Amino acid sequence: MNFQIDVSSTLANSNPVTPPAPGTSNAEIADLLRQILEVQRDQLAYQRAAAQAHDMSARWRNFLARWQQEFPGLAEGCRKAFPALERSYGRLIAELTEQLNEDPDDPLQTDFALQEFLDRYGMRLAQLGTILNLVGPLADAAPPAGDNPA
Repeated sequence: MNFQIDVSSTLANSNPVTPPAPGTSNAEIADLLRQILEVQRDQLAYQRAAAQAHDMSARWRNFLARWQQEFPGLAEGCRKAFPALERSYGRLIAELTEQLNEDPDDPLQTDFALQEFLDRYGMRLAQLGTILNLVGPLADAAPPAGDNPA
């Protein structure tokens, strides 16, 4: 494929071209700027509302506030229990990977070996992961230690 490009000067007689005089008045420009500012404010309000709707911590804080009377120590209990759950989860994953890495051959090559592996680790790992996903957000949404919720 060949292309021919012809670049020629628009100023054949070297007279400078003056830009046309602006046809809008200052009032029109100010009105346009006001409209742009209003649109930006609307967009900012929308983005704030969207961010608030997707803020999971706010949802869990609302949950804790709603049930404060019935479960007064829930947030603090979650905060204290969370590190133990994480350690347990980490130990289980370390044990799992250690067992897989000990065998130089594919340790899960037979159906029996795979089933034994899943029986040993699958359910415990899934359940601990679920518990972490439930307790973690509650621990994060808890007020900082020493603060008394009103």
